[in-house]
Amino acid sequence: MEERHIASVDLGTSKLAVCVARILGQDVQVIYYRETPSQGIRYSYVNNPGKVEGVLRAALTQAQQELKIKIQQVIVGLPRYYVRQESASASMVRTDADSQIEDSEVKTLKSMALEEYPLSDSKNEVIYGAVAQSFSTEDSLNELENEIVGMTAERLEGNFKVFIGSRRHSINIDNVFNSMGIAIAKKYFTPGITARAVLKEEQMENGVALIDIGAGVSSVTIFKGKIMRYYAAIPFGGNSITRDIKTECNFSFDLAENIKRAYGACMPSKLSAMGEKSIQIVDENDEPTAQVTVKYISEIISARMKEIIEALLYHIQASGYASEDLLRAGVVVTGGGAEIVNCANYIKDLSGYSVKIGYPRRFFSCEGCPEAGEASAATSMGMIMAAKGDKMLNCVNEAPARRYWTAPKPASRPTAVEDLPTEVTQTEVAVNETVEAPEETDAVTEPAIEAAVIAAQDEGGSTVFDEPTEEEVREYEQRKADKGNKPPKPPRKPRTKPKFTWFKHIQSTISKAAGDIFDDMENEEI
Repeated sequence: MEERHIASVDLGTSKLAVCVARILGQDVQVIYYRETPSQGIRYSYVNNPGKVEGVLRAALTQAQQELKIKIQQVIVGLPRYYVRQESASASMVRTDADSQIEDSEVKTLKSMALEEYPLSDSKNEVIYGAVAQSFSTEDSLNELENEIVGMTAERLEGNFKVFIGSRRHSINIDNVFNSMGIAIAKKYFTPGITARAVLKEEQMENGVALIDIGAGVSSVTIFKGKIMRYYAAIPFGGNSITRDIKTECNFSFDLAENIKRAYGACMPSKLSAMGEKSIQIVDENDEPTAQVTVKYISEIISARMKEIIEALLYHIQASGYASEDLLRAGVVVTGGGAEIVNCANYIKDLSGYSVKIGYPRRFFSCEGCPEAGEASAATSMGMIMAAKGDKMLNCVNEAPARRYWTAPKPASRPTAVEDLPTEVTQTEVAVNETVEAPEETDAVTEPAIEAAVIAAQDEGGSTVFDEPTEEEVREYEQRKADKGNKPPKPPRKPRTKPKFTWFKHIQSTISKAAGDIFDDMENEEI
């Protein structure tokens, strides 16, 4: 059984997390997890690719040195803010109404919904992902995906939630990794996979709201019937709390962040004797410069947390799933902000829901990496678990290369394989990101033509052309001799035997190989 490695990068507003897991069959072992203060990231999106590259290069270099491996591919998450959700639908008439509906038809319907969805600004927007909500036939309505497969129907319809984000934010991620020469194996819209890393199946079945409090963005994701039903994000998080402490206490941002992590708590009335303790700040000469009580810090934190929680509760109400009958599993809170003392109790007091803290579920071992089990690592663990099912993914291998070849004119000699330029694919769209079709040019990007060249060489030839037969060679030599030794002849009668032409050989060879290759690529991911 082959051992594989999966490397993930979580581009957060305050921290950049690099995680490496060793995969052996179904066994997942996290062998590396480090968080580094990030730069150039705002509200979870790459705002300054140059600054992000510097920090990320150092973080990946440290991981490679400690593990003694070379990371050539990574999986990475898409931004969580500036994302809107829309509804899309598609329908199809099946060719055989008596046959059972298959998974491939459901995937085709999903692709149709994405392709036909009208982006209001296709130059600046891109689809980050889509989630199937329900399917219907002429006999059944609002069936789940696992229920519709196997039914028989003449017509199949599907309803989907489409998540649309900024094209620029996605391209900036590509620019960072392109500059480093590292391929992006997969991109993920992370709310769904973060949820599956911390939530149990029964919670997603009975209804749950996952609140993810990050540094720059806080979000809520609602599941019902094991399906992601709603998503919303606000541009407030842990950094907002840190800035409040900085402003109110006249501290530096780093000092305010350290105090929040060490003494931060919600609900100052619940601190008892701890609230009366004072924090004394000293300079490099051990001279006291400031003093503040833990209770006062808690009051600052609670004021901002109340604003964040109430904004997220508003989105839960707007989703239509706010009733306790629909959210029987209540609220689960994760992310770095969930680690603030009394955070879960504060959300419970403000909302009335039952509230739990969501830590990554133990689908993996993480001996030597205890940070991988904390709430702040939920997104990284979700990406690892989502990617482990791709048995072809090994982040220490080079990304598959695509060859680009220009079709020769009929009388020209084909290009040798070693002369074909290659381009490493730096980006694979995760889940269901759409890719615009390229403009028509003379260049042909079909790998089938390349395959035809290689196949011909494997058989002993150097090109895609068939070698002329002995009869054709003798005919050619005879015509050449007749032309030089005999007077011109009157026009010849039409030939009854088809004339050999190179062009026909090119067409037949390439078209046959192309047909064979593309038949095998119907299910290939973009």
